[in-house]
Amino acid sequence: MNDQVKHSVTRRAALTQIAGPAALLALPQVASASAPAIQAAKAKTFVLVHGTWHGGWVWRQVADRLHAQGHRVLTPTATGCGERAHLIRPDTNLTTHVQDVCAVIEAEDAEDVILIGHSFGGLTITGVADRLGKRIAHIAFYDAFIPTRARPAWVMQEADGSWPKWWKDRQAHFIDGYKMNFFEHYPIKMLVPEDDAANIALLKRKLTWHPAGQWTEPVSFANGGWEDRQCTYIRTTLQTFAPSSQAMWGPGREAGWRWIDVPTARNGMLTHPDVVAACFASLG
Repeated sequence: MNDQVKHSVTRRAALTQIAGPAALLALPQVASASAPAIQAAKAKTFVLVHGTWHGGWVWRQVADRLHAQGHRVLTPTATGCGERAHLIRPDTNLTTHVQDVCAVIEAEDAEDVILIGHSFGGLTITGVADRLGKRIAHIAFYDAFIPTRARPAWVMQEADGSWPKWWKDRQAHFIDGYKMNFFEHYPIKMLVPEDDAANIALLKRKLTWHPAGQWTEPVSFANGGWEDRQCTYIRTTLQTFAPSSQAMWGPGREAGWRWIDVPTARNGMLTHPDVVAACFASLG
């Protein structure tokens, strides 16, 4: 068995674990044999929301694969991040990021949206769902924080209104007092394996600062947030450093939620784009 065939078999096995045989229809090597099934599949609209320090660029490989299957994919970049890093201000916060994504969905007349957020993009997509209501058909948290009414922000104030000590200690290292820097607080293995030289180099070039207010402002549940809609939690099972826990997925294990274990590192959209794209295509 040559290396190319081995790679194909391994990739098919991983895809079958997360999405079943239907996901294999998207693979180039079986597309010709399954053309009628692919053509009959309903095109979906995805809005992919990046996590802290990233930008819309992080979804490029996944978006390419979903586009190739006939789906529509929007990958907005939040204010203060990615190519919009220069727009960061002291008052850039969660509301700003929610408005960024809502504006793209509305400007693009997107309906029946499958809204997916990564990491602390879970806060942003909850706010978007709360604001846009019926436009959002399905909300999925890709190794992301699920906020709740009891914990509507990642960083919660103490009973006396003060910030917790761990947060105040971290603030001392923020650029200009409000710009969070990934490399000041986390090792690269938080995102990709330490031996993944290509993606490490990419992340070192691409990661930007991030507005602290996106972590501290409570998200709105005025219209229910993610409640009363199709919800999925996608957990990355190959994450070895600080893997997601109950603190992140919260209600994701409860009745009414779909749970998917996906065999990737936290930034699987970079390390395993085929697997992640197949997982996303199975939603809705």
